Amino acid sequence: MKTVLVVGEHPGSAEAVRAALNPAQVRVVHRTSVEGAEPLLAHGLVSLCVLDVNLSGVQGVWVIEKLRRRAPQCPVVVLTEARQSEWEEEALLHGVAQVISKPVRPRMLQVIVDRLLQTPVSASSPGVASSTEFLGLSSVKAGESVAAPSFPSPPVPNFELLRKFSGVLTYSLNAEGMIRQFLLLLREMFSVNRAVIFLRSPLTSPGVTAGLEDSRRLSAMCSLGMAPGLLEHFELSLDSGTGALMTRLGRILRRGGDEIARTPEAQKEFELLGVNVAVPILDREQLLGVALFDGRVTGEPLVNAELEVIFHLLEQLGLAIRNIWLHDQLASNHATMAEILRELSSACVVVGRELQILHANKAARRFFGGMERNSGEMEFSDLPQELGGKVYQVLQTGAAVASFKYEPDTPAKPIFYVSIVPFHGRAAGLPAAALLIAEDRTQAEQLQQLEIEAANLRLVKNMADRMAHEIGNALVPIAAHQQLLTEKYRDPEFRASLNEALADGVKRISRLISQMRFLARDAVLSPEAVPLAALVEEAYQEAQKFQPTHTSQLRYEDGGKPIVVNGDRAALRHALAEVMINALQANPENPKIGVRLQDESTGNGKPALQIEVQDNGTGFAPEVAQQAASPFFTMRNVGLGLGLAVTRKIIETHHGKLEIVPTPTAKTGMVRISLPLPATV
Repeated sequence: MKTVLVVGEHPGSAEAVRAALNPAQVRVVHRTSVEGAEPLLAHGLVSLCVLDVNLSGVQGVWVIEKLRRRAPQCPVVVLTEARQSEWEEEALLHGVAQVISKPVRPRMLQVIVDRLLQTPVSASSPGVASSTEFLGLSSVKAGESVAAPSFPSPPVPNFELLRKFSGVLTYSLNAEGMIRQFLLLLREMFSVNRAVIFLRSPLTSPGVTAGLEDSRRLSAMCSLGMAPGLLEHFELSLDSGTGALMTRLGRILRRGGDEIARTPEAQKEFELLGVNVAVPILDREQLLGVALFDGRVTGEPLVNAELEVIFHLLEQLGLAIRNIWLHDQLASNHATMAEILRELSSACVVVGRELQILHANKAARRFFGGMERNSGEMEFSDLPQELGGKVYQVLQTGAAVASFKYEPDTPAKPIFYVSIVPFHGRAAGLPAAALLIAEDRTQAEQLQQLEIEAANLRLVKNMADRMAHEIGNALVPIAAHQQLLTEKYRDPEFRASLNEALADGVKRISRLISQMRFLARDAVLSPEAVPLAALVEEAYQEAQKFQPTHTSQLRYEDGGKPIVVNGDRAALRHALAEVMINALQANPENPKIGVRLQDESTGNGKPALQIEVQDNGTGFAPEVAQQAASPFFTMRNVGLGLGLAVTRKIIETHHGKLEIVPTPTAKTGMVRISLPLPATV
């Protein structure tokens, strides 16, 4: 039987061609594009091509050229909407056998096809073929002898066998069993004597990587009529022989063909296996395996029509094998994920819309219940009321619940961090399920608390050592003068020295007490509207009390606009004073302080104030700038190193930010303070 390929977007053209031709002699196959007809053309299974071209001119010629390149020996008939002499001439010059205008006239098309196929015109009208027509005997008259064909006509397909095998392809998940059924089908339909199917390695499981060598080899999966032990150690390689040819060509190969003749390794493989035909097993143009056959049990070879049927059956088999591999991989992935969820230390509970527990791992049953029942299954009532209420809320609203801390009132005093998220299906609307994840943070919280307590103890110890040292230094001159008080009280010089020692000691101890008080404060105690100009002047005067100098200079820049902030006046004054004390100490001989104010905006768009305090010292090295605001960090021999730490605490209490600007090369130091401004400013 001849095969006529109709290429066109609309199936109506194929139906018109099918109605015009005798189905006993010609089989009509429809494809929507030249690319879609590639397998048929590559295997040489098409006797005539009918091209339905709605485009004329250059575009129509381009489609014709694509088809001619893929099947140079196949006659081409072009169907077109309207006759254009110039384009028709161009089409004929490009190898088209005939150009036919639509609508198609059945008798004319039949004559043209019979002539191109060199087939005698049938006396029967187009339609369903009789039994004699199907056997190729329609033109034989009574008493005439019939010459035997060179090869027997292909048998009538056993549709019952195809139906059963279709069921196997649809429902079977056993690749080896399905391949065995396929080989038995070939024996029943075509009397295949010997066959073997080689396949690539299946998809690997998660975490398992197939070796490069294994991925480039095809192993025998199943055989029919092969000698026992022949295939035990026999493999095909994708880099040589039959496997390489199939990878490169992807079409049917015969033993006597040019490709096999030019490949000694493929010849040897055909000879060892005793086969004559190789057919690729493809899935979306990817080679999954190779099927090898010899012929019928009678010794006759398989004809093209039979090989075409086998090729298409192998396409379906390849798709089914790929689906089995994907199913196995998904099952493996599911099992792996289920095992991971089951062994997680965090509780995982999936709740459906009807408040049924769809999944609960071991941790969930251990935390919330269900272990005491024989079934070991968890129920929604096992969830604590607070958690169950939030799960119900998520199912009703579709909005996730932010992570929160949950502390059940039990003797063990556990601590959980819980998050609940919805699972939305394909349909829009409310979620199909909700996932509750509860992480047991009891031990972590206890360890964190112990670390905090240990850090506090270390801080208290460090503070005690530093304060004892600082207070001791402040009391040394006072104690020395106290010992000499009775002897030298009337000495004017001694009394002046005593007065200075007392004043200095009191100032140092007073500053230390203020630092401790502000360091321990966590809130703004007395908020009020504070003018920045007055606050800067007060802070400067306070700084001079603790770091007296007669040569210091203050430069204040506010852009000529009065600026007011809300806060604790005493705390802000102390914060600025600590920064200025640090600035005065940066250059004791000739200190200069510059204070510049400018507006800025926070990340949320609210107004803010930026205060830059600059000195004429040596600046902050990058490594020093990172630690300068840490408690007890100091580069000097006196003081506790709490000045900038106290400033940061006060500024952060006012929702501001302290920044120590590193200046590795400049002869200046800068501290930047950001404070929020009232909305009305």
